[in-house]
Amino acid sequence: MKDLREWIVALRGIGELTEVHAEVDPHLEITEIADRVMKAGGPALLFTNVKGSSMPVLINQFGSERRMAMGLGGTDLDEIAARIANIAEMQPPQGVMQKVKALGTLRELASLGTKTVKTGPCQEVVLTGDDVNLDLVPILHCWPQDGGPFVTLPLVFSHDPTTGARNCGMYRVQKVDRRTCMMHWQIHKDGRQHLLNAEGRVPVAVAIGTDPAITYAATAPLPPALDEMMLAGFLRGKHVEMVKAVTQDITVPANAEMVIEGYVDAADLGDEGPFGDHTGFYTPVDQYPRFHVTGLTMRRDAIYSTTIVGMPPMEDYWLGKATERLFLPLIKMTVPDLVDMNLPLQGVFHNCAIVSVKKRYPGHAKKLINAVWGLGLLSLTRCVIVVDHDIDVRDVSQVAFRAFSNVDAGRDVLIMDGPVDALDHAAPYAAYGAKIGFDATAKWDGEGIVRPWPDEIRMSDEVRQRVDARWADLGIHLPGA
Repeated sequence: MKDLREWIVALRGIGELTEVHAEVDPHLEITEIADRVMKAGGPALLFTNVKGSSMPVLINQFGSERRMAMGLGGTDLDEIAARIANIAEMQPPQGVMQKVKALGTLRELASLGTKTVKTGPCQEVVLTGDDVNLDLVPILHCWPQDGGPFVTLPLVFSHDPTTGARNCGMYRVQKVDRRTCMMHWQIHKDGRQHLLNAEGRVPVAVAIGTDPAITYAATAPLPPALDEMMLAGFLRGKHVEMVKAVTQDITVPANAEMVIEGYVDAADLGDEGPFGDHTGFYTPVDQYPRFHVTGLTMRRDAIYSTTIVGMPPMEDYWLGKATERLFLPLIKMTVPDLVDMNLPLQGVFHNCAIVSVKKRYPGHAKKLINAVWGLGLLSLTRCVIVVDHDIDVRDVSQVAFRAFSNVDAGRDVLIMDGPVDALDHAAPYAAYGAKIGFDATAKWDGEGIVRPWPDEIRMSDEVRQRVDARWADLGIHLPGA
């Protein structure tokens, strides 16, 4: 898809978009409406009559697996993950035909980067200097105790002042006034590192309202050396067109709905928050850099794309689920012991990871726990649960049964101190606390057992198949069948 407009047309075409023409208030009211729709698994919403603004507001565009996968060019998330796995598992070609095929794949990947163009729809309207006015944008005040309106679906572009590498991340932006915001660059994020590496101002551009692949790419946990726009190009099957910003030396997606341009300075900090976060709790006021806005560019009839976060389930669950499935092939390259992974809804991304292992030796599950704590942002996971390979990690009931049944507190629990998510309110210190791992696998000799481990109760395959074949003749109707 080229832009947000095509995505809206696609959502409308499959009946996954509801247009609301009644007047709605961006101060709390849109949140209450969207929260009910998200928790019911409802459609994307396009509010066309927003109080105090001429801009429509799009929300909940990613609020189901169907929409999430469709936005990334697939029918389901595992299908898209398989495409990534095919690239990740490329081996040095042996024969002539293999070399030709590999060369074609590499050429395709090389063509999916970015292309700089002279101008783009995002600059049809240009406001600079005293003309900049963020009051034109219907930025949501989401929850009652929030410190103000927050841009919650921003694509924040910056460059590492040391290497020049581009980063695009999704960091909330609090509006302070017409030309000032706060930039929520947490301690573990690449943008924060750019700020620490800088000797002065860091140019920043915040793009809002792009096609779904570009928007998703901003949330992806890529290492600093990899460009999020290349991932977006791979997902959408076409390079991303970028255009130079008007007031800052930085490029932005040419087809975005709007771009907020400006700069931050490590020496210019202020209060940011509180904010009703994806954890289901408010994060308190803390010191973050001011984002001084030098330009606001947009389409003539711009659409404001946003989301809300809070007590799950919310739309952001599906963004996180996409990352879980799409990055699993890459994680398995680093940790081949890992069979499958689930970041459950109740864990709000960083509180719990359920993983499975095909054990080959005593202590294998504990090795996997430590491996997870050494993997990028998964290192911040507060709780890791390991089950055997034949357990469906997405069946939380089955996982809970193993955790409650198989874990001995003195033998199967690992506790260690280390970095935790900056939003972890239970940690005794900011971004530092204790993490726990549970080995919920069946125990082997050599893993601290002094009596035989019992077999699980399971019917034989022969009897199960015989009953399956006879079921229609039995006249028994099961609820939900």
